[in-house]
Amino acid sequence: MLKGFTRSSTSPQLCSLYFKGLVSDDSLAGFGVAICGHRDDLLFQLNGPIHGSDITVLEAELIALKRGLTEAAGLGIDHISIYCDYYPVYELISFSGRSVTEENKIALLVNDVQRIREGFKSSFPIFVAGTSIRYAYELARATIVSEIRRHVDPPRYVKLAKKSTCPICFNDDLKAEEMFYVGKCCHLYCSECMKRHIEVKLLEGRVPRCPHYGCKSNLTLGSCAHLLTPKLREMWERKIKEDSIPVWDRFYCPKPSCSALMSKTELSKWAREAEVRRCCCIKCGESLCINCKVPWHNNLSCNEYKRLHPNPTE
Repeated sequence: MLKGFTRSSTSPQLCSLYFKGLVSDDSLAGFGVAICGHRDDLLFQLNGPIHGSDITVLEAELIALKRGLTEAAGLGIDHISIYCDYYPVYELISFSGRSVTEENKIALLVNDVQRIREGFKSSFPIFVAGTSIRYAYELARATIVSEIRRHVDPPRYVKLAKKSTCPICFNDDLKAEEMFYVGKCCHLYCSECMKRHIEVKLLEGRVPRCPHYGCKSNLTLGSCAHLLTPKLREMWERKIKEDSIPVWDRFYCPKPSCSALMSKTELSKWAREAEVRRCCCIKCGESLCINCKVPWHNNLSCNEYKRLHPNPTE
């Protein structure tokens, strides 16, 4: 379960520490640690269980950090950046000289961490999104899965694997096929909650993201296709197209029943040389004037049309 790279020669360059402590619903805990060089090359990795009763997430995170710093010091690293995605830990270690006077497990762990940090020439805590420490997260999660398999009898393990809890509606009797898995960040939600989340975001004019607080993983149209109605799919495709065309280059069909989005630059390329202002809507086929952004005005120049129709929306 513990796994590491051969310790190599030291480097004066700034290294990076990624760590994660996780606690499962069954109170099984595990940690993952990854140490990278200044070129983001992996120098060391480690994962393992955290033993003890009533382990909290904060304890697990601090234990993972303590273990990571200990290994970094053992590698002879002098300068290290500490990447943290759990704000309570980041807040506790933000000041390198800070210590905690209370006599409890959290206080002792914080003091241990700060004591180890004093051995480095420099150590900088950096608060980041969860996706930035995904490698350490996967190591910690692998440990918990392994612990479940080792400690739980097979019939109960099968039952655990078949049931999940949605963090949005808190339904804890969901089957695996009723859950939606966000591939980029590994967060799980029930399909019904994801449908509502996607619909709300599209109606707000946004590309849907993972609903987990602070997570910035974008959802993809392909992975969510089975959750979408034809109308939602059309809205999403439209949003993707909008984002691909700069605001200054967007051209909407003036026909109220169409309103298809197009690129003015592309329309200009398709228009004939003799009539560079005239083109056709790619969806409804309506003849359009690129310059005036209105239906085509026969036998009128753009200036003549604007004099006759000073308000284009009429």
